[in-house]
Amino acid sequence: MITKNELLGKRLIQIVSLIVLLPLLLSAAEKLPPEKAGPLGKPEGKIAFIRNGNIWVMNPYGRNQELICQSNNADGRLTWTADGKRILFTRSGLVDLKGPDGIVGGRHKVYDLFYAFLDSAYANNTLWWNRLTDDLGSRDPEITFDGRTIVFYKDMNANYVNAGGPNYQVCTMALDGSDFTVLRKDWRNFGDNFLMSPSMSPEGLIACVAFYNLSPQGLVLLPRDKFMVPIDSIIAQSKMNLKKVAPAWSPDGKWLAYVDNNIDDGGLYIATPDLKEHYKVFTPPPGTYLYTVPPSFSPNSKWLTFSTTDGSVWVCDITGTKPSRITGPGLDRNPAWSKAPK
Repeated sequence: MITKNELLGKRLIQIVSLIVLLPLLLSAAEKLPPEKAGPLGKPEGKIAFIRNGNIWVMNPYGRNQELICQSNNADGRLTWTADGKRILFTRSGLVDLKGPDGIVGGRHKVYDLFYAFLDSAYANNTLWWNRLTDDLGSRDPEITFDGRTIVFYKDMNANYVNAGGPNYQVCTMALDGSDFTVLRKDWRNFGDNFLMSPSMSPEGLIACVAFYNLSPQGLVLLPRDKFMVPIDSIIAQSKMNLKKVAPAWSPDGKWLAYVDNNIDDGGLYIATPDLKEHYKVFTPPPGTYLYTVPPSFSPNSKWLTFSTTDGSVWVCDITGTKPSRITGPGLDRNPAWSKAPK
C-alpha cells in the first residue's frame, strides 16, 4: 500500500517534471497539417547550387550533378529565368584600402550580378558568363514569378572605398539591366537603416529584412507601390518579427518561407501572407545551422530546398515530414529551384 507521504512525493515529482518540460512544450512549433497542405506530389525540376564558388545543377534527389559555371566566386542567392536557360547569380570581390597615413582605410566586400548559361555548359564551356551590373553593390537577386523583373538589394555606398558603412536598399530592374529603380526615394536620408534580402510575391508584396542602427531586426512586408511608408512604421513592423530573416515567397503566393534565428526554436518556417500562422518545416541537425540565404520553393509550391552550415543541401515538403539531405556534408550551399517543372 502506498503511504500518504509516498503519494505526495510522486505528485511533487510530477509537478516538477511538468515545470521543467513546460517551456519545451510551449516552444515546440506546430507543423502544417497534411489536410491544409493538400497533395504534395513529388519534387520535380532542377536545383542550382553553389559548390566552392562555382555553380552546379542537379535534380531534386541529388543526382545528375553538372558543373554549369566555373566562376570561383559565386556568392549568395541564385535565381533562374522563367525559361530555365539562365541562372542569375552574384559574384563577390574585395576592396582593401590603405590610406597614406595608415589611419584611413578598411576592407569590405563588393558584389555584382552575372548570368550563367546552361547551353554554354552543355557545349563544354563552363567559363562563360555575362555581366549584368557594374556598380559593385548589387547582390542576392530574385527574378519575379512573372519572369519580367529582378528584385535585389544594393549597397549604395559601394563605390566609395572610404565609406563609413554600407547603405543597403531594395531595388528593381528589367532582365536586361534597364529600368533600374531604388524603391525608397529617400534612401540618402536612411542613415544606418537598411532594407535587405527582398522577395516579391505574385501580388507584388515585398518581404525583406530591416536593419536598424546597423543591427538586424526582422521581417517587413511592404507593397511594391507603397514602399515609401514612414521609417518608424518599418521599424515597428520589424520588431514584431524579430530574428525572422531570409524570406522567400512560394510561386502560388500562399506561403512565405523564412529562417528563424531564435536560439530556442530556430529553423526553417513557412507563414501565411498575413503572418498570422507560422509552421515549422525543418530543424537543422545538432551542431549545424541554416544558412541565412533565402530558401527556394519548388514550382508547385509544395517543397523547399535550403542548405546548412556543414555544406549540405536539403529538400523537404512544406509539412516538414520528409526532410532529405541530397548533398554533403561538404562545400554546397544556397540552392535555388528552377521555375520550370522539368
